[in-house]
Amino acid sequence: MNKTLNTDQRNAVLKSMAKLISEERATILSANKIDVKKFADNDKAMYDRLIVNDAKIDGMVESLEQLVSQEDPVGKEIFHFTHENGIKVTNITAAFGTIMIIYESRPDVTVEAGGIAFKSGNKILLKGGKEAINSNLAIVDLWHKALEENTISTDWVKYLNYNRQETQEFLINPTQKIDLIIPRGGEKLIAFVKENAICPVIVSGRGNNFLYVHPEADLEKAIDIIINAKTSKISACNALDKVFIDSNLEGFDAFMHKLLAKLKEDKVLIFGDNIVAEFDGVKPIQNENIWNEEFLDYKIVIAMVSSIDVAIAKINKYSGGHSAAIITRNNEVANEFLESIDSAAVYHNVSTRFTDGFQFGLGGELAISTDKLHHRGPMGMQHLVTNKWYIFGDGQIR
Repeated sequence: MNKTLNTDQRNAVLKSMAKLISEERATILSANKIDVKKFADNDKAMYDRLIVNDAKIDGMVESLEQLVSQEDPVGKEIFHFTHENGIKVTNITAAFGTIMIIYESRPDVTVEAGGIAFKSGNKILLKGGKEAINSNLAIVDLWHKALEENTISTDWVKYLNYNRQETQEFLINPTQKIDLIIPRGGEKLIAFVKENAICPVIVSGRGNNFLYVHPEADLEKAIDIIINAKTSKISACNALDKVFIDSNLEGFDAFMHKLLAKLKEDKVLIFGDNIVAEFDGVKPIQNENIWNEEFLDYKIVIAMVSSIDVAIAKINKYSGGHSAAIITRNNEVANEFLESIDSAAVYHNVSTRFTDGFQFGLGGELAISTDKLHHRGPMGMQHLVTNKWYIFGDGQIR
């Protein structure tokens, strides 16, 4: 069991870490250049996640500063009850204990995940991918310096430099107690962890997000939102993959010409159903399995639906349960869509790219959960707590 640290101790470490990241910016960038130079994969999304630049470092610092400013989630009363015999029963939030996160690329996760876990009173085991090893080790070294500056054990943030076989052995027979594992990456990684782990696993990472254009949509907004959601960051799990357009939409041809032209400007590969595929530059859908795919690439599917009910049914059938959006001026219709879609985040006239812990004011995220237990959506420090019952009496027996 980790020795409890008070709020001031945890905040002091986070402040030290933010300061060190700013001061050691050149060290992090230098380590990342080594990783980028060695990266030999054609995976565009992973390459995008791997790169660290000044903007990403600014984001790391800002996420830590936001965590410092937020209320401590540990020790909060959830429920209180006084029994008729005088027993006082209180349910209070408590840290999980030790959390392990397994992730691919993304050195910024080494900062965000460590910060969120530590602020919420948890020890964290970081298992990053080999493609980002130099970047991750440089950042973990700063974590250890921040902990040492505040005379706190470096065991609170630990990096597991394991290969696949060693990781599998650790999952099956961990050498220390683990209370929760979060795999953050592609479906192969998630399947690997779920198959081998012996403790609870929260699934994070799969997108396959949908957007529905209703007949009462503002079409200019629809185009801007689709382009942003698809092209602003293809490596993000909140990027858009599928678009449904209502067959009752007025001005359909003009809308499609403008939308397709914008997508082609960004070199997006466009697939369509029988109607959409009649437009120039659109490839017909060859296999229905495409509806289940998360692309993480400059690739999109556009199809027609006859009604909002059909759109909702198809989204709930095929999506990853991550994010879905409706574009419409009709608030009543929008509410029907938002209430009926079975996803962690639902949007009305907004890009799906906002499904992100930092954008939601959480100070970053440990992961974006598509499970319904223990928490759903971006997981900030507020969600990295469990609960504990405290019972006080004076000799009562049952």
